Amino acid sequence: MNITFSELRRIKHELPTGSISKIAQELNIDEQTVRNYFGANKFNEGDYVGKHIQPGPNGGIVNLEDDTILLAAKKILHQAQFANA
Repeated sequence: MNITFSELRRIKHELPTGSISKIAQELNIDEQTVRNYFGANKFNEGDYVGKHIQPGPNGGIVNLEDDTILLAAKKILHQAQFANA
């Protein structure tokens, strides 16, 4: 899946507090791995997340090998939207 780096960061910043932990617990992965997925680069603390960034506008295009974390984040955003409606 391809997404702009800016869009990936926007999604991360819109997540409610505690969402990184919730995603990590749901997927049984380290919290730092989730942070790395959204742009952090602390691979000594979390796993490699299978993304490649091509230079370009809006921070470039990010090719995600696995969109499981992104889908979990979008699910949380969707749930939060309905909770606040």
